[in-house]
Formats: sequence, structure tokens, C-alpha cells
Amino acid sequence: MAQRSKSAGRKDDPALTARLVAFDVITDVLHKRLPLDGSFDSMAQRRKLAGKDRAYAEFIVRTVLKRRGQIDALMSHCMTSRLPRKAMPVMDVLRVGIAQLLFSVTAQHAAVSTTVDLCRAIGQDPFAKLVNAIMRRLQREGEALLAEQDAVILNTPEWLWNSWHKAFGGAAARAIAEAHAETPPTDLSVKADLETWAETLGGSTILGGSIRLADAENIRNLAGYDEGAWWVQDAAAHLPITLLGDIAGKRVFDLCAAPGGKTMALAAMGAHVTAVDISERRLERLKENLTRVGLSADVLIQDVRKWAPDELADIVVLDAPCSSTGTARRHPDILYSKSPEDIAKLTIVQNELLDAAAELVKPGGILMYITCSLQPEEGQDRVGAFLVRNNEFASQPITPEDLPEIPEAIDRQKNLRTLPSMLADRGGIDGFYAARLVKTAT
Repeated sequence: MAQRSKSAGRKDDPALTARLVAFDVITDVLHKRLPLDGSFDSMAQRRKLAGKDRAYAEFIVRTVLKRRGQIDALMSHCMTSRLPRKAMPVMDVLRVGIAQLLFSVTAQHAAVSTTVDLCRAIGQDPFAKLVNAIMRRLQREGEALLAEQDAVILNTPEWLWNSWHKAFGGAAARAIAEAHAETPPTDLSVKADLETWAETLGGSTILGGSIRLADAENIRNLAGYDEGAWWVQDAAAHLPITLLGDIAGKRVFDLCAAPGGKTMALAAMGAHVTAVDISERRLERLKENLTRVGLSADVLIQDVRKWAPDELADIVVLDAPCSSTGTARRHPDILYSKSPEDIAKLTIVQNELLDAAAELVKPGGILMYITCSLQPEEGQDRVGAFLVRNNEFASQPITPEDLPEIPEAIDRQKNLRTLPSMLADRGGIDGFYAARLVKTAT
């Protein structure tokens, strides 16, 4: 965290506090590669930021991350030389300011003045005049400069753009990147009575098992939260579970289960679920979620690769650790926290987990492999390599009858592949991959 100037604005000024929180979180995400949600919650709690000020701080952060390429190009246009290393925090000050100036409804004079205040508040007084000059120039020229930008290319890291272009084609890659700039709606999974709760909450049903809310500012205040009638889960995350059919009474292992969205969905469908995860901390959250919604599952702290249960499962669900690039519209920090090197490391783990999961499936049972990644290395490539190594498994094709609302999500291998650009007229969905693999009876 940058050192604060003693000459900065009032400490109790909520407008300055909101911008300080945004600045600190942006520093955490861009320079320390820390997760957005954890950093924001910590900073907001530390500064006792709540209500509209907290919401505005989060808006600034998300705008900076979603529009970073455009914002940085504007800064570069206005600067004739690089800042000295000790002044690099000024770049993040300007990111906060430009997000307000050009991508929010904040009055332009207020965006300029509060950005100068922020510069002073973090102890960068010598650069306040520079910040003021850049902000005033962009106040005059910013809209015209934005009109000349290719936002999709600027806001997408080159390695991701190249990957998506190769995997899905240029038009689809552009649609994916455009979807990442949008604010996604809130989706809920319910224990029961989907239609009733959709009407109660003023939402609409989507993908056969989720409720979509266009506007849900405070989740805890919604009907059904206290009684545990539903939980927040993107419709695409819930979709793979619906492909399992009637699982009532079946023994299901949910591997890498925390924080528990799929565990709850499986339990709500009547399965006998064993939720397994290597992280005790994350499993505590899973237990809390199960308690809130009134569902039950056996919960085990285990490394899946070493686990040897007494009995095999009818169904094994492996929601494997991945780069999570399919969730960038909800978690824009993903765009800057992951790298090709991370993908290479993750694929090794995914191979190990798939092979371990295969040993836990009964003959005739199903292994459902899931990732929230757009990268083919973590999806179709992993399943293809798995089927070569494990000839007792075969892919069970997903059909249009399985996905009546979104048949375009069936890929060439007849597996599930959702893209953030799908169902765009209804608010889009996260990017998920899922393959339904059957163990041949022997």
C-alpha cells in the first residue's frame, strides 16, 4: 500500500475513501496478482466502506480491469516520457481517474479534482500537476480518442486473444471479448420450485435450472436467502449437472468441490453426495453453504490423487482447478493474473486428477469432467488425451435434446462448450467446458 501524504484530504471523506480503496485493490490485482474479490473485501472492511461508496469503489475497480487496455492507451497518448520508478503508483491513480472521467456518470470536473486529491493522498504530491494536466486534456479529447480505439483488441491480453482466435475463430473471439466488457446479471440455483421462485424474485428461468435476475444489488435482502431456498451460481456452472439426468439415490463423488455450488445442486437432485477437496479453509465455506440451504453431504479433506474410498461411485464429478478464463466477465482480474505458463502447469494437475477420478467410477458409471476455462488445453485436449490413456472410458455425446435452449453449446466432439457471448440477448453466460464420460461395464 502506498504511503499517504499528511496533506491529503479529510480521512472521513467517503468520496476519497472510495477512491483509495479502488486504488489499493487495483495495485493488489495488477502488481501483486492478488484475487480481486479477496482484496476488495479486505480493503473495504479495513476502511469501513459500505453502501453506495463501496459499490462505487467496486465499479471503478471493475471498470479499470475491463477497460485497462483502453485506459493505458489514453495515458500513453498523453505522456511524453515514462514516470520514474518511484512514481509508478501515479499510473494507478490515473487509471482510477480515467475510469471515472470516461466510463462513469461522475461529473467531469469532479473526476478531475478527486483524481488530483487521490494523487496527493497517496503521497505523490510532486505529480499532482501532471495528473491534473492529463485529466484535463482527456476531459477535452477523451471521447474522440475513445472513438478511434479498437476496444476489443486493447482490452484483451495478446496471448488470450490469439488463443481464442485459434480455437473459435475471429468473430467468436471478438464476441467473447465484447461480452467481457458487459456487467453480467445475477443467476441463482434453487433447491426446488424453480418457476415459483422465479416469479417471487421477479426473475426469469434460464437453461432449465437457473433463475436470472437483471438487478440484484443486495443478495442477502432477497426473498428466500434466509431460508436457504437458493444460492448464487452462474447458469453455465449449473448446466453440466443437468446433463447427468435423474440422479436421485445415486452415489456421487464431487471432487475439488469447494465452495460447493455443484455439491448443493447434486444434493438438491436427491443424490448421496461426498464432497472432497484438499483445502480445509475452502471446505469450511462449503459446509457453511450447505448449512444455509439445508442440504447435506459427506465432506472430506483429501487429495483426490491419493484418496481410496471404500466404495466406488455411480457418478464422479470433477470440476478441475483451471485458469478460469471463462469467468472473466465476473472476475476481470483473471485476464491479468493468469499466463500461458500457468496453463501448462494446470494441465499437468488436470491429467493427474482425471486419472485419479477414473479409478473412483463404478463400471457403467459416469465421469463428468468440468472446467470454467475457455482454453482448449484445459478442455477438449485434456479429455482427448485421457481417452487415449484410459480405453475403458468412452465419451457419451451430448445431444440437442440435452440442451434445448442452447444447442450451439455442443462442440465438434459432442461435448459442452459455452462461451460468454452465447445468449447475449439475455445477458450472456460464463464460459464452461464439460465432457460426459462413461466407464464401460466389465
